[in-house]
Amino acid sequence: MLSVTEGRVLGCLLEKERTVPDQYPLTLSALMAACNQSTSRSPVMALEAHEVEAAATALKAHGWARLVHPTHGRAVVRFRQVAVDKLALGDAEAAVLAVLLLRGPQTPAEVRQHGERLHRFDTVEQVSEVLEHLTDRGEPLVRRLDRTAGHKGERWQQVIAEEVDTDLGREAPLASPSLAARVAELEERLERLELLLRDLL
Repeated sequence: MLSVTEGRVLGCLLEKERTVPDQYPLTLSALMAACNQSTSRSPVMALEAHEVEAAATALKAHGWARLVHPTHGRAVVRFRQVAVDKLALGDAEAAVLAVLLLRGPQTPAEVRQHGERLHRFDTVEQVSEVLEHLTDRGEPLVRRLDRTAGHKGERWQQVIAEEVDTDLGREAPLASPSLAARVAELEERLERLELLLRDLL
């Protein structure tokens, strides 16, 4: 399972590929800004550049993202998602997954409303069909949550990244006990990668 930060980065890459195609793939600065948006995000985060870069590097190691090295007219490394290819997702499925990664558990109606810039759903039933399809895969990407007090309608949650513990009705820590060790390991890998890039450039 991806960490909270990795899930946020992946969700942002899925979103921005559709909403700002002229700026995609994203620079580290643009990706960090996307991760830390105060709108269309739950929870709102305040990630540092090194945290975003480490998460993107981890996604690359998982086969969910790629680095795009500088080419003509572009002077910095950029990041793009390849999760759509890895998971064989259609446009509607990718849009639904992005909304759940960025906003947490949602009802089908909320997914439709919040994902209108990513994919047009004519009816809530169309969203429900996509959610069911994402559940019926060999390895489900979403799950239906038990209905809890204070929430109207059935909510759905992505299951590929850690997030708020909705079943207990409280926020879970934004980091698992092993996350600090994973971040330290990723930072070491990042340093080695930077050294390798310096040698290649």
